Amino acid sequence: MPLTSAEKDQAIAILNKIMEAELAGVVRYTHYSLMVFGFGRIPIVKWLREQAAEGLLHADQAGELVTHLGGHPSLGIGDLLETHKHDIGDILRESLAHEDYARGLYEELLGCVADRSIMLEEYARTMIAEEEQHAGEVDKMLREPGTLKAFGNG
Repeated sequence: MPLTSAEKDQAIAILNKIMEAELAGVVRYTHYSLMVFGFGRIPIVKWLREQAAEGLLHADQAGELVTHLGGHPSLGIGDLLETHKHDIGDILRESLAHEDYARGLYEELLGCVADRSIMLEEYARTMIAEEEQHAGEVDKMLREPGTLKAFGNG
């Protein structure tokens, strides 16, 4: 059964929030990449810039779906919090919080379209999986060397 007009409007609103959050991630990761100093700078900056590029791709995908559904992509951008904490651990914890927020939006979209639109459902599931994988990588980077703490525990 296709999406009703109201469901389509709700999906468009959620997709626009996703687009705004992903664009905020682009700005956030770009800023972080400029604030890294020290011995490990080069690989960390490379990783942060890759995250910014991925955020732009995700924003583009969400915008394409907005127009596919007949909506108008937002020109907004999500919240940008400047904590002035640029320790790598702080940056990674802020990144994890941002990714958790984005994952929540994809889960909201999934709830809106489940059993109504295979395309949007598969998109949401794919993005949730990507966000979970990213969160797992950040979690590993935050662990002390030699620990085997399971993701999401403690």
